[in-house]
Amino acid sequence: MKSAMIYERFCGGIFETNCYLLKAPGGGILFDAPDGACEWVRLLGVDLKLLLLTHGHVDHVQDVARIKRQFDCPIGCHPLTAPMISDREFFRSFGFDLEIEPTNPDFLIEETPSRDFLGSQFQALEVPGHCPGSLCFFLPDDRLLIGGDVLFAGSIGRGDLPGGDIDLLVQEIRKKIFPLGDDVTVLPGHGPPTKIGIERRTNPFVGLE
Repeated sequence: MKSAMIYERFCGGIFETNCYLLKAPGGGILFDAPDGACEWVRLLGVDLKLLLLTHGHVDHVQDVARIKRQFDCPIGCHPLTAPMISDREFFRSFGFDLEIEPTNPDFLIEETPSRDFLGSQFQALEVPGHCPGSLCFFLPDDRLLIGGDVLFAGSIGRGDLPGGDIDLLVQEIRKKIFPLGDDVTVLPGHGPPTKIGIERRTNPFVGLE
């Protein structure tokens, strides 16, 4: 029987943003980079090999440039996320007094049924509505979804930020996330893990029963 993917969680920054460190066959993969994530990974003594971003909202990318310097690891993100991490003024142009140290992604990720990251096969799902270019990373063998700010325990991502569309988000969750299976564990960008089945049955925003 295949062993389940081992992961660790860190919650950082003023928005209490989650990131996840997964141990793939080829090394550590970090999903998202909130404030404090670089120091957390460094203190764990992990030789980080890859940083993947679910989306480009500032609370998820504050440590991207720092991680790039510390670990010299490639950064992967959706094409629509790229300007959010490379343009220092991106969020200021929307009236947010927030700034990050800019950096450029090393490669781009779009929706695909299967992509190898360090020896683990992921399905990349594009689920817009909270943020343009929002990606969820699914490990079919492990029944594990790194969901970003799409689906939370008892809630869903906001739709009132630039590029957001709450009706689209609800539609995309029902179309792309729910069919993955009730047994799938969701690792969200904020709050505790949950199961797709629990959210399908009880989530007041997207529950179908």
